[in-house]
Amino acid sequence: MTRTLRTALVAALMALSIPVSAGATSRIKDLANIEGIRQNQLIGYGLVVGLNGTGDTLNNIPFTKQSLQAMLERLGVNIRGQTLRTGNVAAVMVTANLPAFGTQGTRMDITVSSLGDAKSLQGGVLLVTPLLGADGNVYAVGQGSVAIGGFAAEGEAAKIVRGVPTVGRIANGAIIEREIDFNLNRENQLRIALRNPDLTTAKRVAAAINDYIGVPTAEPLDPATVGLTVPQQYRGNVVKLLTDIEQLQVEPDEAAKIVIDERSGIIVMGRDVRVSTVAVAQGNLTVTISETPQVSQPGPFSRNGRTVTVPRTRIGVQEDSKKLAVVKNGISLQQLVDGLNSLGIGPRDMIAILQAIKASGAIQADIEVM
Repeated sequence: MTRTLRTALVAALMALSIPVSAGATSRIKDLANIEGIRQNQLIGYGLVVGLNGTGDTLNNIPFTKQSLQAMLERLGVNIRGQTLRTGNVAAVMVTANLPAFGTQGTRMDITVSSLGDAKSLQGGVLLVTPLLGADGNVYAVGQGSVAIGGFAAEGEAAKIVRGVPTVGRIANGAIIEREIDFNLNRENQLRIALRNPDLTTAKRVAAAINDYIGVPTAEPLDPATVGLTVPQQYRGNVVKLLTDIEQLQVEPDEAAKIVIDERSGIIVMGRDVRVSTVAVAQGNLTVTISETPQVSQPGPFSRNGRTVTVPRTRIGVQEDSKKLAVVKNGISLQQLVDGLNSLGIGPRDMIAILQAIKASGAIQADIEVM
């Protein structure tokens, strides 16, 4: 065996011994949700009292006045026809998310938002407010002191506002009164919903579940859903099945995509973005106009002379042209970024360049403009 052949054989064996870096894997728990295990949105209308003159103007906000009158009448106080001038009351919308499998008597957080022209909810107390679901039933009741994350202060000639003082939160401010009937352990068919729909990822999730259980129980139904038939050994104990499979590691696949936010100039590129060979050049045209008017004064002791302003305008045109930069075929994301950065351009111009490359058909990725 010659020395050259022996060297080539050693190099080949060393190449085979180098492990291939696998893609990043994630738990099924982090990739998907289980159908039925979900939150439900609740909403309610109520009154916040105890504000230090920062509440609604009753003459301008009729629903606050009507709500205050109705509440006092329920408590045995009749103020019909009376003039109300209090500024310590504000009408608010109360929102919350009913947690999955929330039981009666447990507490949850709620958010309180001003509905009228109140300046601040600081120091206010929310009165008993029923929270309704989409079906119109009351699932929780909220009440408590409102905590806000901002403040407002003003004087005769100045005003300062930090944060949003008209939105607050009440930690553990609602008590669940009605449960949603859903018995997970009695289910025989489950559906796993992927957070980022993808055909390849759905297939990999189903394959990982089937390999773990040993029988074909999971099947990808569409890019966003994997159907799961509960195996016989897990009947009546679906929680154990879900606990086992949600820890399985799966490598998610993703489409090549470029996300652009033109308002802020943010560009996010996926790792699989590829471009064909293309040449790119970018130039800026700068036009500068400066006005330097001059004043012409008449001579001393002149009888007919007068002061005249003579306009002077200077226009300059400067074109910053850069050479063509060649972006080669099939390059990686890092090489693409380095090639675009070599042009010495900012994010705004880079957005236009990416869109131009896409229009030429040289970029193999979807561009999503937010």
